[in-house]
Amino acid sequence: MIFLPAYAEQIPDYDKPYSPIFTDKSVYSWTDKVKITILAPSWNSDRDLIDSIGDDEYNPIKISTGDHHLEPYRFTETGVNTGIFTAEVTLTGFSHDADGDGDIDTTPRTLGNGPTSGFLEVDRDSGITISFEFADGVVLTESVLTTWNIGDVRFSEDNFISDKSALIRVIDPDLNLNPEALDQIPIQVSSDSDIAGIEVTAIETSESSGIFVVTITFTQNLSSSGNRLLALPEDEIYAKYDDHTLPKPYSTSDNLEIITLARVVSSIPSLGKISNSQITLTDSSSNPLKSFQANNRIQIVGSVTNEQNFDQKFVYLIQVKDHNNSVVSLSWMSGELSGKQNLSVSQSWLPKNSGTFFIESYVWNSLEDQIALSQPMSNSIIVE
Repeated sequence: MIFLPAYAEQIPDYDKPYSPIFTDKSVYSWTDKVKITILAPSWNSDRDLIDSIGDDEYNPIKISTGDHHLEPYRFTETGVNTGIFTAEVTLTGFSHDADGDGDIDTTPRTLGNGPTSGFLEVDRDSGITISFEFADGVVLTESVLTTWNIGDVRFSEDNFISDKSALIRVIDPDLNLNPEALDQIPIQVSSDSDIAGIEVTAIETSESSGIFVVTITFTQNLSSSGNRLLALPEDEIYAKYDDHTLPKPYSTSDNLEIITLARVVSSIPSLGKISNSQITLTDSSSNPLKSFQANNRIQIVGSVTNEQNFDQKFVYLIQVKDHNNSVVSLSWMSGELSGKQNLSVSQSWLPKNSGTFFIESYVWNSLEDQIALSQPMSNSIIVE
C-alpha cells in the first residue's frame, strides 16, 4: 500500500480524530512479523525532523493479544514530513512442539518498546489489537486475527523422468518459526520400490515466506541415501510431512499427515526398453535348419537385451499361426533382465501338418498388463 505525504497540522483535531491504522496482513500465523502503519498527519509536529508517536503516557500506543501486551510502543515517521508512522512486532507464539520431534520449537516472550524491538506472545486462535490514544478518552483501534493453518505439500510435476530431479514444495505459514531466518522442516519421501524411503530437509525460500523446498534425485540401481531415492520407472513416489499446527476444530495436540504423490517415468520409450532380435530356427542340437518337415521338432530361438541401466521384468511370447491365421502354438517364458543384460530365449515347436506357417515373437512387461517393450518380430516358413 502506498501513501502520499501528509502535511502537518499544529494541533491534532480531537473532535475529528483521523489516524487510520493498517497492518500488512489481515490474518497472521503465531510466529509472524506484524508490520503496522499509522497514518497520522496531525502528529507530524516538526516538518524538519522524523517524529515519533505512541511512546508516552499521554497518547500511548498499545499492542495486545490475549493476556499479553506492549505499552507504550513507539512508532517512527517514515521520513521527514510524511505523517506516516510505522513499527513492527514479532509474534512468539506459545510453548509447542511444531514438528513432532519432542522438542519445544518456540521461545514465547513479551518485551520491547518499539519501533522494531517488540516481541509478543500469542495463542493459536486469537487476535492482535493495536490501539492509539489519540486524545484523552479518544482511542483508535484496529484488530487482526491469528490462527494456525493446514499445510500443503506438492511435487512440482505429476510425472518425473527417471534420470531427472524432482522438486518438493511445502506451504505452511505456521512453520515460519523465525521470521528473520530461513527455517527448515523434515519431509519423508518414499517410492513403490523403497517403501522405507528417506528423510530430507526442506529449506524456507525466504526469511518469512512459509514456503519450503527441497530437490531429490532418482536412482535405479543404487540404494536410497541422502537426497537420492530408489525409484524405478512406473513407480509412484510419495512426499509426506506431519502437520502439528492445526486450526480448530483440531486440538493443539493433534497432528495430520499431509501426503502427495507423483510418478516416475522412463526416459526410454516403452517400445525401446528391450531389444528383440530376429528369430532363428534350429534343430535340437542348435544347428540352423534350411528345410522343415512335419513331426520334426523345431527350436525357435531369439535374443532380448535390456537397454536400461536397471532391472526389467519381461515376458517373451512365441506364437505360431497357419495360413488361415489360426494360432496353432502359443508359449511363453517370463524373467527379469538386469541392466544392459542380453539373454538368449528359446521355445520348442512340433509342426504336425505341412503348409505355410508364420512365427511371431513378442516382448511384454507382463501377461496381465501386456505393455509391449519392443517391436514384435516375425518369420514365415514352409513345412513339407
